[in-house]
Amino acid sequence: MNRRQILLSLAPALIPTALAAESDKKFSVGIIGHTGRGNYGHGLDTMWLNIPLATIAAVADPDEKTLGGQLKKLNAPYGFADYDQMLTDIRPDIVAIGPRHVDQHRDMLLAAIRSGAKGIYIEKPFVRSPAEADEVIAAASKAGTKIAIAHRNRYHPVLPVVAKLIEEGAIGRVLEMRGRGKEDTRGGSLDLWVLGSHVFNLATFFGGPPKTCSATVLTDGKPVTRSDVKEGDEGIGPLAGNEVHARFEMTRGMPLFFDSIQNAGEKQAGFGLQIVGTQGIIDFRIDKEPVAHILIGSPFTPAVAEARQWQPVTTAGIGQPEPSAALGRSLSSHAAAGLDLIHAIRENREPVCDAGQGREIIEMVCSVFESHRLGGGRVPFPLQTRVNPLTLL
Repeated sequence: MNRRQILLSLAPALIPTALAAESDKKFSVGIIGHTGRGNYGHGLDTMWLNIPLATIAAVADPDEKTLGGQLKKLNAPYGFADYDQMLTDIRPDIVAIGPRHVDQHRDMLLAAIRSGAKGIYIEKPFVRSPAEADEVIAAASKAGTKIAIAHRNRYHPVLPVVAKLIEEGAIGRVLEMRGRGKEDTRGGSLDLWVLGSHVFNLATFFGGPPKTCSATVLTDGKPVTRSDVKEGDEGIGPLAGNEVHARFEMTRGMPLFFDSIQNAGEKQAGFGLQIVGTQGIIDFRIDKEPVAHILIGSPFTPAVAEARQWQPVTTAGIGQPEPSAALGRSLSSHAAAGLDLIHAIRENREPVCDAGQGREIIEMVCSVFESHRLGGGRVPFPLQTRVNPLTLL
């Protein structure tokens, strides 16, 4: 693991919000929502109220009643039923794409890029297929538009602290990473898409890009076949399977295992990522604070043999209180991510969680279905199949 590279990649996210006053120029923000079809995501509308360098210029939502409430809540001067019209008339510097239903993302992204937006902040999942990601990234690259994905944990300043602990041998030799979704009623393939994306984004931070994937997708204990494929919820597209088991070979040598089973165990109990070493485990609970905990001691020795307990890991270290009282709020409100996007535009660099990572995550999701389609064999990256593999069953 190249710690220096990791620290540099996160540096922009560590810029205190107080430094936002360094310039009088504010970036105008146009917000796209769709009530009843993904709404405004997880606060992708209100986040801009917490960023002094941003000012909300307009909101678009085809639901007229909701639109009026949004204008009042956000103190926005203009509202539009059609986001294309908003982009044409207002031409905001930044476009926030809030709807969680991913089938709208490609068109919204391309419309924002065509309008001349300098930056886009978009709810995950990024798009529906590697082909859509290719198209969007090519358009953004040509136009010079910066795209940031709403994986809030990627902006967490404790990540380089954990990377340093791993490098210094706090959990011994790293053996593997293990991730699970929420495994509620969405367990299986939908969980993989909408919540596994958070897990994958953390895993690639520590493990590097994926090299191969091998996987099995089941419906009620039987391998998914063409007859199981239906249109998925949240605009995912063709979907099948209420049980997923996948193994990824990662560039830095540690394998990643991802599993999700519908209605398996306690609500949200498994949602997160564990890095397992010969002398301990580091555990990440997605969107919780503290986000990381460590259990020191061999995971293969019965707990009764020695006294041990989980300890939080903060920016101050193991077992230390978090020195930044505002850290949790800055991350959960997306303020850290929004501010990083603004600095990325100013500095002509990629955001901390950029479109390349968005495409990488979509490829990891699709690789699970591609491996299953090919009988569970190892599928290399980048994927040769750029469409949803379930359409090819």
